[in-house]
Amino acid sequence: MSSGQSLHMNRGEGEASYARNSTTQNAGQNRMKHLIQEAITNLWKNTNTHKNIVIADLGCSAGPNALTLVKTAVDAIFHHCSDHKEIASEISVLLNDLPDNDFNDVAKRLYAFQQSTQDCGPAVTAIVPGSFYKKLFTSNSVNLVLSSHSLNWLSQVPEDLKKSRIPVYDKDEGLRQARRPFVVQAFSQQFRKDFAIFLNTRAKELVPNGQWCFPW
Repeated sequence: MSSGQSLHMNRGEGEASYARNSTTQNAGQNRMKHLIQEAITNLWKNTNTHKNIVIADLGCSAGPNALTLVKTAVDAIFHHCSDHKEIASEISVLLNDLPDNDFNDVAKRLYAFQQSTQDCGPAVTAIVPGSFYKKLFTSNSVNLVLSSHSLNWLSQVPEDLKKSRIPVYDKDEGLRQARRPFVVQAFSQQFRKDFAIFLNTRAKELVPNGQWCFPW
């Protein structure tokens, strides 16, 4: 089974679940708040229409962090419209992760999210399963792309490692040290390839002068 189908965070609310072990990710999301607010300001400055705003979160995962970024974006849109005495925009929220993500958990949290954002105007939510290293949305359709702690995941194990039958992690320290330069180069090349695909794909999906926020 490909990694795009099989990888996911631990489901549920148990002691080892992602929901109970994601405080580091939450801290990173909180540090993104000012970036998201700035992106909303830039969106209003650089685009002509704000009647319908589409927000996509790539790698939303599950648990209490799943809706944090989009909630920040929706709040920022509401406050911007309120401050400038504009009619609230209609907002579409697209939540993406790999197919085996715990989307049942995400769906359960959507009601509370919709209740908490009801003063911000109409917000429609949708779940979009799939790898963000492939096209997910129609061209020129997304205004704001968000992602946190997701782009460190590669699309696959580097081909050079698979061809050479080198494990991702070798228990033999001597072999591990000897192979380190080769392994580092293989992962670096895979990241550059994946990131180029990611950027090119998002560029097609974003509207002209659309915005994206990543914690880098």
